[in-house]
Amino acid sequence: MINMLGQVMLYVNNQDEAVKFWTEKLGFKVISDEDNGQGLRWIEIAPTTEIGTSIVLHNKELISKMQPELNLGTPSLMFFSKDLDQLYTDLSKQNVTVGEMVTMPTGRVFNFADSENNYFAVLEKK
Repeated sequence: MINMLGQVMLYVNNQDEAVKFWTEKLGFKVISDEDNGQGLRWIEIAPTTEIGTSIVLHNKELISKMQPELNLGTPSLMFFSKDLDQLYTDLSKQNVTVGEMVTMPTGRVFNFADSENNYFAVLEKK
């Protein structure tokens, strides 16, 4: 039985740039940075070191060669924030592309783009 979402796989073109974006712009922490010695590197990041769900950054080109049947598109991720206005301001000041703030039945939300123009959403629940 599945009881928790453990990791989200995010396939990126440049792992180092992706780590820089997520840590410097969003404040994520690197949980682990592993290399199998044969070119396969995976980097686990999370909003805090007390992780529940984390994101694993994989090299998109390498994974596509290893497993061409995989869909390597960006997953649609929804993050939560307790202070959406402050996060919006902080990201804007760091020149992160942010979308319009929208009020939904479940709360307020906006989108942001990472360094590879993948879009993600952030929700402040009602």
